[in-house]
This record gives sequence, structure tokens and C-alpha cells, in this order.
Amino acid sequence: MPLTDLSRASSLARLDEFCRKHALDYRDILASAGLPEDTLQQPDSLIAYTRFTQLLENCARASGHPLFGLEYGIFQGTAVFGRLLYLFKNANTVGDSLSELTRYYHLHSSAAEVTTSVQEGMAFLCYEPALQESTPSRQIVELAIGVGLSLMRMLMGPAWKPAGVHFRHGAGSSTKTYARLLGVTPQFNSISDGWVFDASLLSLPLSDSDPGLHALMREHLEKMDALSVRELPDYVQRLIRTCLPTGNASIELVADYLMLSPRSLQRYLAQEKTSFQTLLNATRKNLAERYLQESTVSLTQLAGILGYSDLASFSRAFQRWYGTSPRQWRKEHGLGLHPRRLAPHRKAPVWLSPSGLPAKSGESAIEYGLSPAGE
Repeated sequence: MPLTDLSRASSLARLDEFCRKHALDYRDILASAGLPEDTLQQPDSLIAYTRFTQLLENCARASGHPLFGLEYGIFQGTAVFGRLLYLFKNANTVGDSLSELTRYYHLHSSAAEVTTSVQEGMAFLCYEPALQESTPSRQIVELAIGVGLSLMRMLMGPAWKPAGVHFRHGAGSSTKTYARLLGVTPQFNSISDGWVFDASLLSLPLSDSDPGLHALMREHLEKMDALSVRELPDYVQRLIRTCLPTGNASIELVADYLMLSPRSLQRYLAQEKTSFQTLLNATRKNLAERYLQESTVSLTQLAGILGYSDLASFSRAFQRWYGTSPRQWRKEHGLGLHPRRLAPHRKAPVWLSPSGLPAKSGESAIEYGLSPAGE
């Protein structure tokens, strides 16, 4: 799937638990990075990798803990991989598992690359994030190293004895703290970020592997790999539903969240024979019918929930969809004869622009060059 600067929300596995350990409210942390409050409940959804990176930086700063990313990576462990983990666990050998990791990692995150290589009897498992030059990388890299440690321990158990771990950046805390967490003293200011270990470990068999399950997972992932941008329309609709009550369900806001320009977003949606306006209308129409059928919310409040400036605007749209007014539609269906007001809507999360400031309608977004299938 060639969506650049995007990662699965499973990258934030157990964020709520780990934030509690550091006296942080994960909802505030999500909002500070411009991520919806329900992100943790949608592990297969896509989040902007740049926002994920910003979230880690915010956590380290708010907690006063410089190794937040590293400890969080170790804490969350292999849970970040979601269903991909079944593929890794059921390969024949450690080397086969790492080959699957490097081959399919882009299905988890298209904003970073995992590589494996062997030189002079030593194996290297490296992580390479794709970030703008001005974007801090230490927290995200150290989180990846922590996750890598958990993966290698899962695959090899007591046999995992690393020869070293390398970081491009300098130390964020004392080397003793790193050594305690990682089991080995890192080499800082290196030419790569990753683990080094004896290449003979690659041939170790995975005792609990299931070849049949591995084959099924491989087939499933091959299909996923061919999805390209097909899942983008569903994801855009999810974002539209999130920001409708704010009254600003604009293409600028959604494109900014995806770290795309509005024009690029329209282009990828056009590939799927749809458009932002089509998705916006369909989302509003579906929600309107659901609310009218399942609730007794007043029409004025429903107009606000759907992001309309007033009841008249909502009524005109409803007339186009159904050829009748929402009031008449409700009466014809014998629904909501005694409308009531809903409880006050919870404050929507603040969506941030790439600059870190609240996004404004029409604000230009950063384009990261999403590549359509076939390009």
C-alpha cells in the first residue's frame, strides 16, 4: 500500500496504560498531536506518521522523561504489529521471520523502512524513518528499537544475545540507563539505527510455528498489498464523522490531517471514482437517517451534529436527498414525535496543522507525495 507518511494506529498500542504510569492523560496527548480521541479503538485505521512522532515528543516533554519512546516501545512490545504478528510468529526460522518483517512492514507503516543484512558473520536489523529534516527523530527511533527488542526476545527467548545496538543520535540519558533497559550499552553517533547480532541466530527454527497459518496469512497480506488507495474513501468518511460536529468538515482539514494537499486528496479519491464532496454528502445523509430513525433529537440540534450552519441549510440538503423535508419524513415514518435535546456534545479534539497550531479552514497542507497504484 503506497500511502506515504501513514502508519497503523496499532503503533499506539497500550498508550493509555503507559501514559497512566507517567501521570499523563492519553486523551490530552492525542489531542496535542491532532489525533482523534477514539484512535486507540481503531487499531487498523491510519494515522499520520508525523503526528505519531510529534505525540512521542510531546509525551517526553510533558512527563519530563527523556527515554519515554524507548521505554514505551519495550512496554508495548509486539502488540504494535497487529495481525502481522501472526505472519512473523509462524515462519520457519528467525531469518524467515525477519524477511517477512522487512517485506511487509510497509503494510504497518509506509513512513519507515526495516532492513536486514549480513556482513562478516554479523546480522543487522535496522530501522530507517522517513522524516523531514526539521522533525526530531530520537523518540520514534528509540521506540522502534524497543519494539525490535521485544520481537527478538519473542522469536528467540533465552537465545537472544545481541552483540550491540547502534543509534545515529547522541545519548538522551546516561549510558547506564540505556544498558539497563536494552541489556547492552549502545553505540551512539553511529551510521545506522538498529540491532547487531550473530548471523548464526538467523537459522534458529521457531518451535511454535504453524506452516498452514503462515500460508494463510501470507495470502491475506498479498491481497492487502494490492489494495493501494482503495481504503482511503472509508478512512476519509471516518474522519468526516469525527469533525462534523465542529462545523468544519472541510477538505482542507481532512487533507491536513492526512498530511496531503487538498488537490492530492481529491486526486486519490478520483482514482476510486469518488470525491470529497460525495463522501461528505453520503456521510451526512447516512447519519441524518440514522438519527431520525433511532433518536428523538431535535432537528435544529441534528443540523448542528451534521455540521450545518442552521436548520434551513440542513432542510434544503435533506429535500435534495429524499424529496421531502426532515420533519415530514419523520412524521411519515411515525418517528420522533416528541423531540428532545441531547446531552451537551463533548468538546471535539483540537486538530493541529503541521506547524503545531490549530488548523484553519483553507490552510495549506504539506504534501508528502502519495503514489497512486501503477505509478
